[in-house]
Amino acid sequence: MTQKELSYVEDAIGHEESIISICKENYNMLESKELKDFMEEQINCHTTDKERLMNLLEEKSNE
Repeated sequence: MTQKELSYVEDAIGHEESIISICKENYNMLESKELKDFMEEQINCHTTDKERLMNLLEEKSNE
């Protein structure tokens, strides 16, 4: 993986962190159970994506 590609992965991790933060803020303001459930799904989805990207970086740093 090139340095530029690693930089893209790092940027993607930052974006996922931002999305997770925004989702958590919105979750706390919601009253509807349906919307809270949806937001919780989004938090879980983006947390999984962030973890995958982190694992990718870790794998590449161990090569």
